[in-house]
Amino acid sequence: MRVVLAGGGTAGHIEPALALADALRREDPRVEITCLGTERGLESRLVPQRGYELALIPPVPLPRTLTPRLLTVPGRLRGAINAAASVLDRARAEVLVGFGGYVATPGYLAARKRKVPIIVHEANPRAGLANRLGARFTENVAVSHRDSALPHARFVGIPLRREITSLDRLAMGDKARSYFGLMPDLPTLLIFGGSQGARSLNRAAVAAAPAFRAAGIQVLHIVGPKNTEEPAPADGPQYVTLPYCDRMDLAYAAADVAMCRAGAMTCAELAAVGLPAVYVPLPHGNGEQRLNAEPIVAGGGGLLVDDADLSPEWIFGNLLPILSNADQVARMSEAAARLGRRDADVALARMVYDVVRSRGAQ
Repeated sequence: MRVVLAGGGTAGHIEPALALADALRREDPRVEITCLGTERGLESRLVPQRGYELALIPPVPLPRTLTPRLLTVPGRLRGAINAAASVLDRARAEVLVGFGGYVATPGYLAARKRKVPIIVHEANPRAGLANRLGARFTENVAVSHRDSALPHARFVGIPLRREITSLDRLAMGDKARSYFGLMPDLPTLLIFGGSQGARSLNRAAVAAAPAFRAAGIQVLHIVGPKNTEEPAPADGPQYVTLPYCDRMDLAYAAADVAMCRAGAMTCAELAAVGLPAVYVPLPHGNGEQRLNAEPIVAGGGGLLVDDADLSPEWIFGNLLPILSNADQVARMSEAAARLGRRDADVALARMVYDVVRSRGAQ
């Protein structure tokens, strides 16, 4: 089977594509997989690292507002479509799976031009322009929110890395805490703000550090590579800071509760491993992060706080009581796990195989 994946630009588009690629390879190591991308996206680093072929096409970001740049889009988009069509031809693609973003738009249009079957995967509650377009060309639409407005939507979830979906947090807890230099028997809070960190989370957490110590709570704080916030050293429970972490599976296993942003991948991973969280959605954009977290919070697996309301005082009144109550943490963990899905990669892989088989039977 020969598959082309179109999911470039951000980790939220690339990681689900790579998780699908891994699932396809586990099912059949002979599957030929090509990833569409551009030289400016994270895929230029992440895809080769995972051992998959990357085919580059010209980037065509679409303006969100009416600007003179719109006049340059048709010609540039035509070039990107032709480049994507050439990739489909070289790969002899039997199916194209798109995950949104600016790589997906020329991929969908090229696949339609070449009559290659299309599968659309949408990770967010509100589909972006590329996936709204792609969903018009196919009945094979996989979504991660049950109330998606896309036509022909089939709930699948977000494909996640195997080290996340196979994680047993309870079994790995002591080992994970030792890995980060944490104590084995204290309530543990994990704080992270995405790949670049989150300044508002960092400020509030560092200001609350004395209260964490006084309450007997230890903290694993991933501040981000460009942030320098760090609490002053003191006696008592640990407060470990890292500029970044490449073992988030162990960070999840070490923690009892997380405090973080509410990107689609973050929400999916935390629910899959049953880690309750305080979600602090990004204060800008279209409100998508709040929509990502709301089902988990409604189900009892977390709390929501606006970025503007996050403060040491909010942490004292709302988060510390939870961390100090093991029974409540356990209930919230079970609630989060009920809302998570660990087999989305397998479900989407089956969808790919079904589409290719049905095409071969025609």
